[in-house]
Amino acid sequence: MKWNLRLAAANRGIWKASELQRMLAEAGLRISAGKMSGLWSGSPASVKLSDLDVICAVVGCGVEELLIAEPAETAGGRQEAAVSSRPSGQAGPPVTPKRRDGRSLPPA
Repeated sequence: MKWNLRLAAANRGIWKASELQRMLAEAGLRISAGKMSGLWSGSPASVKLSDLDVICAVVGCGVEELLIAEPAETAGGRQEAAVSSRPSGQAGPPVTPKRRDGRSLPPA
């Protein structure tokens, strides 16, 4: 997912994080400078759903404008959708669990 608060705010004439922070405070949502920096820069560690509701109301947008789905990047460099395209009746290669400490599992 891509966080898109800065563009959504700019589309509505809000150009500074401090301006949005003040507007959010007026709506009852007090955000620290560090959290606001994360929200504004596009890399928030987490966002509460209740906070997201207030942000959407203040900015005047929907959640779909703030959170944009992006295809997942795989190790091979290809992009894949987050949902598997394999039919539910077909099984993939068998999954073999491995221990994290490097030791082998007991025989089955």
